Amino acid sequence: MSENAKIVMETVRAADHDRYVSALYAPEDKREALFSLYAFNAEISGIRDRIREALPGEVRLQWWRDVIVADDDGAARGDGANIGHPVADALKATISAHRLPKLAFESMLEARVFDLYDDPMPSRTDLEGYCGETAAALIQLAAMVLDPAEAPRFAELAGRAGCAQAMTGLLLLLPLHRKRGQCFVPADILAAAGSSPEEFVAGDGGPGAQRAVAAMIALAREHLSAFESGASALPVSLRPAFLPLALSRAYLGKMESGRHFPLDGAARLSALRRHWLLFRRATRGWPDA
Repeated sequence: MSENAKIVMETVRAADHDRYVSALYAPEDKREALFSLYAFNAEISGIRDRIREALPGEVRLQWWRDVIVADDDGAARGDGANIGHPVADALKATISAHRLPKLAFESMLEARVFDLYDDPMPSRTDLEGYCGETAAALIQLAAMVLDPAEAPRFAELAGRAGCAQAMTGLLLLLPLHRKRGQCFVPADILAAAGSSPEEFVAGDGGPGAQRAVAAMIALAREHLSAFESGASALPVSLRPAFLPLALSRAYLGKMESGRHFPLDGAARLSALRRHWLLFRRATRGWPDA
C-alpha cells in the first residue's frame, strides 16, 4: 500500500469508523477504491465542522467540483501531476479506474451546500432527495466498485438503504444540529406534529418535538424495512457496500427505548456490538429480512 493510500485509509478510520470496518470485508483489491470514496464523503460532510462560515464552505465544495470535472491528464490544472491532496488524488484514480459517473459526485456536492446554511428542510420529499444524493449515492458508487455488473440491479435498494442510513444518522446528530440552529426534520413533518423549525431548534424543542422525532424514526424505519425486504437478494459481492445498514436497526431501537431520546443526546452502541453486527451481516447477509 502506498503512503497516499495509507493516509486515505487512516482518514476513513478516524472520521467514519463504521465504513472503515465495512470496507475491510471487501476483497483486498477493492479496498483502496472504497476508502477513497469514504474519505471523500468524510471530507465534504465535515466541511461545516471545520469551516464555520458558509461562503468559505462553498469555496471548498467548488474546489472538489473542479477536482472531479478536471481531465484525468490534469489539463484543468495546467499540468499532468497529481493534485497533491491524498484524498483527491485517490478519488480521481478511483473514478477513472472504475468509470464512475462524475454526475453522481457533482450531485453529492450540490446536496452538501444545504449543510452549510441553517435553512429548514422543506418537506419529506426534499429530505429523501437529500439522502438519495448523499448516502444512497455513496452506497451505489461503492457497489459499482465492488461489482459493476450486478450494481445496477440494486440501485433502487441502494436508494432505500441510503435513506434509512442517512435519516438514522441525522437523528443521531440532532443535538449538534439543534445547537447550530440547523433543522433537518422536514417542515411538513414538524407542522403535522404541531411544531415548526424555529420552535424545534430552540430550548427543549417545544411540545411537538417528541412527536416530530417519533415521525422521523418511523420514516427511517419505513425505508429500512423496504431495504430489508429486498436485501436477501443481494449478492455476496455487494454486501460490503450495504454493511453500515447493519447498525441502523440497532440505533433506531435504542432511540425508541425511551432511554436515549434523540434530543437529549446521541444513542450509542459499544464498539464490540458494532463489530459483531457488521461481522454477522458480512458473513450471513440479511437472512432474517
